Amino acid sequence: MTGLGLVTPAGIGADANWGRLNAGGTAASRDAALSGLPVDFSCRVPDFDAVSLLGRAAGRRLDRFVQLAVVAARQAVRSAGLDSSTWDGARVGVVLGNSLGGSATTEEQHRAFLTNGPADVSPLTVPKSMVNMVAGYVAIDCGATGPSLVTATACASGATAVGIARDLLRSGSCDIVLAGGTESALTAATVTNLQRMGALTSRVHDPSSSSRPFDAARDGFTPAEGAGILVLEREEDARARGASVFACVSGYGAASDAFHATQPHPSGAGVERALRAALADAGVEPADIGHVNAHGTSTPLNDATEALALTRVLGAGTPVTSTKGVTGHTLAAAGGIEAIYTALSLHHGVVPPTANLESLDPAVELDVVSGAPRALRMRAAASTSLGFGGHNAALVLTAV
Repeated sequence: MTGLGLVTPAGIGADANWGRLNAGGTAASRDAALSGLPVDFSCRVPDFDAVSLLGRAAGRRLDRFVQLAVVAARQAVRSAGLDSSTWDGARVGVVLGNSLGGSATTEEQHRAFLTNGPADVSPLTVPKSMVNMVAGYVAIDCGATGPSLVTATACASGATAVGIARDLLRSGSCDIVLAGGTESALTAATVTNLQRMGALTSRVHDPSSSSRPFDAARDGFTPAEGAGILVLEREEDARARGASVFACVSGYGAASDAFHATQPHPSGAGVERALRAALADAGVEPADIGHVNAHGTSTPLNDATEALALTRVLGAGTPVTSTKGVTGHTLAAAGGIEAIYTALSLHHGVVPPTANLESLDPAVELDVVSGAPRALRMRAAASTSLGFGGHNAALVLTAV
């Protein structure tokens, strides 16, 4: 992992994110776009101006989920010390996770159609809203003419993308892959749907305390947007060009619950299989894992079942954090963002605290880091991701 790009509610850029994570405190605030809804707050990317960052044409032609990704991808390429104008684009791939596509564009154009008829519908609607277009536009932006695709495993999509990108490198299909996830679906219709299905927090009286992973008083997740994209290369190639290496993606595992459309298996069996597969793939033992960046959504079901699985695989003493206490739940982007956070923890030897954790759920038998960052010497760390449809993915990262 040689390049990092982050555009999240914790800030724009790796440094801003790392500082905010370790300071704690959620990014949630009232959201004018959600005014009047039962959940009228979210975690948005602060001070994101697509026109100033990407130019007026991109600000008009790209949906926000793509804009976030293009900015994060550019950061990652710069961070890696690469120049997309000179690389061999045929050896560069793009694998990005997304689940809801350009929902803002779809809703906006649907309103235009109902209000004024077909003549008022933008001809850009389809290319702005299609899920695959984020990989297409990132490839266009950086001249990557190798494989490009989008993974859609719901909230595990970003982690799935990183795992598939790693496999493209192992197979020799690519020399460089941009991987991660993006999501921006903070629209009235989408947030209302999530609220109606019972997935969101009801702490409307205090958004700042709404995302509280593993806390006894958690009651749902806080909706968020963001993008996390990283540059992956084979280690020997990175060393040969003198690149800085933040961490290695040494293991990837995936498994399906085959249980329920929106609920995790109550035993956590799916995420357990994914994590065990990632450990075996990396050739490390459970005792080697210095900490876990858990999916930790702040929902009653996810945190309880995930905790069961982590305890069975790694034991109760392994330090665990959920950075969603700060960022909220960025859906398909979460796995990419949290893979980068896990790499930063390995790189700095620090585990950020779980924001808003005041009273650990007594059913959670884990060492959940809270209150302040914890300094740790770590050889390896894991990141877990779960998604609607029973998708589970796990990554094992190792220090270099």
